[in-house]
Amino acid sequence: MLNNDKVRVMTRLAIYEKKRGKEDIGLSQYYKKDYIRLQVLNTIVFSTIGYGLLVLLVGIYQSEYLIANAVTLNYKAIGMYVFGIYAMFLTISILCTIIASTLKFEASRRKLAGYNKGLRCLQQIYESEEK
Repeated sequence: MLNNDKVRVMTRLAIYEKKRGKEDIGLSQYYKKDYIRLQVLNTIVFSTIGYGLLVLLVGIYQSEYLIANAVTLNYKAIGMYVFGIYAMFLTISILCTIIASTLKFEASRRKLAGYNKGLRCLQQIYESEEK
């Protein structure tokens, strides 16, 4: 005979596993600091690539001016300006990543706590059926 409580709990757990569970269970393999560090590292790599491409595009767009004034340009000042913007961009990106990763990790932990509670409930149902 079917146990309606068991079916409800199993259905709820299966729905969670299909929708958000894969990502949350994957996040549970990390410590909070390790997850945030990984996300910050990804942000540094991809922000650097993106910023480099942006500087390259601006350089190509301004190539006529750069070629015409190649001898008179102050390359040190241009480099400091480009690096300063990069440093600000990277700092803001890292801070946003830390905040977003922390919020995502904490939300995942809360959802997993509910999932684990459902698993414990299911285990209790199985134990009560055995008796």
